[in-house]
Amino acid sequence: MYSDTHRELENLGNGLYAWVQGDGSWGWSNSGLIVGEDNQTVVIDTLFTGRLTQDMLEAYARAEPAAKTVDVLVNTHHNGDHTFGNHLVGGARIIGSAECVEEMEERPASFFKAAAADPKAYGIFGEFLDHYMGKFDFSDIEHVPPNETFKGHKTLTVGGRTIELTELGPAHTRGDIIVHVPDARVCYTGDLVFHGGHPIMWAGPVGNWIAACDHILGLDVDVIVPGHGPVSDKSCVKGLRDYFTHILAETTKCYEAGLGWEEAAFEVGYANFDSWLDRERVVANVATIYRDLSGGKINPAQEDVLRHMMRYSAGAKCPHDDACSCGHH
Repeated sequence: MYSDTHRELENLGNGLYAWVQGDGSWGWSNSGLIVGEDNQTVVIDTLFTGRLTQDMLEAYARAEPAAKTVDVLVNTHHNGDHTFGNHLVGGARIIGSAECVEEMEERPASFFKAAAADPKAYGIFGEFLDHYMGKFDFSDIEHVPPNETFKGHKTLTVGGRTIELTELGPAHTRGDIIVHVPDARVCYTGDLVFHGGHPIMWAGPVGNWIAACDHILGLDVDVIVPGHGPVSDKSCVKGLRDYFTHILAETTKCYEAGLGWEEAAFEVGYANFDSWLDRERVVANVATIYRDLSGGKINPAQEDVLRHMMRYSAGAKCPHDDACSCGHH
């Protein structure tokens, strides 16, 4: 099922690795491995399915025999493409933010498994899951949340290496964290960085995400492992920051002009980001910014956001039906 998607282990040097999947589009997330002294290992994030996670763990073990045993697993946030394979790490300590665990409990793996098996029974969510992520087999996923949580900041010492965990959410989700390895000058960002694709702001506010970019840019690192897309340097973080400052400015213009959030989502220009994947995510991003600009008075339902994202990706020119006369067709 997944043989046609390129998946590659990248050796970052100094006992660090990145597992990079495909083009980084919907569900194709990245993971990381850190090996310390005394064969102590840390894995950053599992993947969307058990099969994909098992393939990744086997690749880690071929590169580093110590990785046959995972001592610590860090979940950067709750999304299933970073957590649904947690059950395959055995007796590892699983660490995440407190908000990560809360969000995992709100929509556990069993929900995705059921929705994938019978999309029509789950309304727009089932339709959305089938449309964007129908290629994934969710029959082998399980709900295994972190068994250690923290808020703010946590320092790990694993195999003589210092690893800094810093909570920078809410942004992509409520509980986003990054994993910084100072001695290797590497940062695993989770979905606080999308490289080559439009980010999606489920939580926001956008100001927090811009601040998160500034935090990462301020780190003494050479290598950025994003949550989706190819390994890079800080240039991908700068590009993402530019994206958010642009979307904030353009959406604010629409809001101040009195446009509804749906119209704004189809109106905001992205000429500088046409080459980025998953452009329909602009709908969710504009909806979140409208919520913040209005002080919560405009708070689009997730069902409406998902519906308009699907219309956007299908080529609709406005949020209305094709028979309308708004002038956008």
